[in-house]
Amino acid sequence: MIVNPSAGGGRAGRKLGAVTEALLETGLEHRVEATRSLEHAVELALRAAADGWVAAGMGGDGLVGAVAGALRHSDGVVGVLPGGRGNDFARVLGIPSDPAAAVRVLASGTVRPIDLGEVRGRTFVGIASCGFDSEANRVANQARVIRGNLVYAYGAIRALIGWRPARFELTLDGDRRHVMTGYSVGAANSKAYGGGMYAAPDAELDDGLLDIVTLADTPKRRFLLSLLPKVFKGTHVREPEVTVLRAAEVTIGADRPFTMYADGDPIAELPVTVRALPAAVRVIVPG
Repeated sequence: MIVNPSAGGGRAGRKLGAVTEALLETGLEHRVEATRSLEHAVELALRAAADGWVAAGMGGDGLVGAVAGALRHSDGVVGVLPGGRGNDFARVLGIPSDPAAAVRVLASGTVRPIDLGEVRGRTFVGIASCGFDSEANRVANQARVIRGNLVYAYGAIRALIGWRPARFELTLDGDRRHVMTGYSVGAANSKAYGGGMYAAPDAELDDGLLDIVTLADTPKRRFLLSLLPKVFKGTHVREPEVTVLRAAEVTIGADRPFTMYADGDPIAELPVTVRALPAAVRVIVPG
């Protein structure tokens, strides 16, 4: 089991204790390894797979994405034990946040091949996004007082204060072009990010495609009071400012610098090309 010891402080320690207790009760043989960094998590995942173990990541989507990326296109198997702030990948897979219930999925679930997203050799399990999302993620990652899922909503509200529209140029699958001025562009492998925001409600983890979600310019008041609340149910995609496209690959550029974030962590500077990697990794999911 690969654990991020910094996720959630004391709460993470209590959750680790509950997970360990559940593992003992189910009789699953296990060992616990604490990470020093995402790079260290990759090393641990590769070692676990080489020894014939399931590499079960207990942390947020960033840790799970690192473990999954390490084992892509291999015989390795990834387990998911929610232990971060958002846990959106687990949420989409139907893996419970309760430690004992999540361990039962490890013990009796099925192995399913899923897609990954990839940016410059780095992989992600959820959604890679930029623009307004870049600022919101930066604020959320720096927050120390706000905890749990609310940190992402807090990041969005804080980022909105100084936001000004950006012009984005997209090229999909090498030939389709889409130009938009507005808030953000997301390349979604999965449905949700940001602690329960269903930014791409129709995205599938096994279709070999990315859902490209763009949000065009709209007054800040409408964004805050109408569009942002609807993201938590995925109904924002019905609004005229939102466009959803699908592609196996998308190249994204903008009229000013942005950092692209994926699974809550910075992954690359624009311009970037994001690709879907079909059936790239095997993950234990509820049976």
